[in-house]
Amino acid sequence: MFKPSAFFLLLSLFGGSLAQAMDYRIETLSEGLEFPWSLAFLPDGRMLVTERVGRLRMIEADGRLLPNPVSGVPQAFVAAQAGLMEVALDPEFASNQWVYLSYAHGSEQANNTRLARGRLVDGGLQDVQVLFTAQPLKRGAAHYGGRIAFLPDQSLVLTLGDGFDWREEAQNPANHLGKLVRVNRDGSVPADNPLVGQAGAAAEIYSLGHRNVQGIVFDAQAQRLYSHEHGPRGGDELNLIEAGHNYGWPLATHGVDYTGALISPYTELPGLQPPLLHWTPSVAPSGLTQYRGSLFPQWQGDLFAATLAERSVRRIRLLDGRLAGEEVLFEELEERIRDVRSGPDGALYLLTDNANGRVLRVVPAE
Repeated sequence: MFKPSAFFLLLSLFGGSLAQAMDYRIETLSEGLEFPWSLAFLPDGRMLVTERVGRLRMIEADGRLLPNPVSGVPQAFVAAQAGLMEVALDPEFASNQWVYLSYAHGSEQANNTRLARGRLVDGGLQDVQVLFTAQPLKRGAAHYGGRIAFLPDQSLVLTLGDGFDWREEAQNPANHLGKLVRVNRDGSVPADNPLVGQAGAAAEIYSLGHRNVQGIVFDAQAQRLYSHEHGPRGGDELNLIEAGHNYGWPLATHGVDYTGALISPYTELPGLQPPLLHWTPSVAPSGLTQYRGSLFPQWQGDLFAATLAERSVRRIRLLDGRLAGEEVLFEELEERIRDVRSGPDGALYLLTDNANGRVLRVVPAE
């Protein structure tokens, strides 16, 4: 059952000379989720939601959270930032029922991000297959990335993190730390990956020089892949991803270390791809979607980035493929937002990041 609560927002159009009033309503679709992390829409109107603590949950179309988790989910290593992360449907899910999951795998002493898939049958996962495990396994429980985007050839890009204490390894092509990787849906390596055949390089690498990439989306109309990542203190980035490019971490950054120490004197360097934009101070972006619905025509094609530290959603306006400004939405919730999704019904969906997390649905006020 929906629980509506109305909020009203005056949107300033970028440049400040014009303004239009836009009303929206935020409804609680479902609640009682323990640190929900990712959301996927099933063709029949139901939804799958991951809980970082290791459970995959099913929500009926009317918002009812089924009491029993989906069975057959691989066991995740759960601690601090580690746990069950992304859920994504195969591009041909209607015929093959494949569901993809990312999660932290291993133990406190040796762990990293893993990708697996299983067939969703009768409320459980069957035929579960491990497709990829990032190497090397490392200590600690931070910076896993974990987001998934499918490309037009139906290969997938998985975002990863630098493991926090291993930031220099983001520049090392021999491993997966601080990288985006691209694999086929069965886990095999595409023959046209940029480092295939390069001596001493991990063949799965699609791009490198990242810190902790927790948002990725493919713009099918413009044929562009966007991602965002956490900086340290400042230097969160939105990037346009191109195969084989180096995005600079930690050689170039707008952020400083948590102690205040300088990480690099450079914000840009030759041969390194600069961000499209950076957020300093940090907003802690987590979750990225592109709006492709009919309920909010003025949002059409724009990017939406959930934030944890700022407790908001950033609307990133795109005009003819170029950035045309930003605005901050939904701060009135005063909650950490873990994920944001453009729904098949034209609504915008949010996941709140807490022990009694909710699925929220943003619709026009009338």
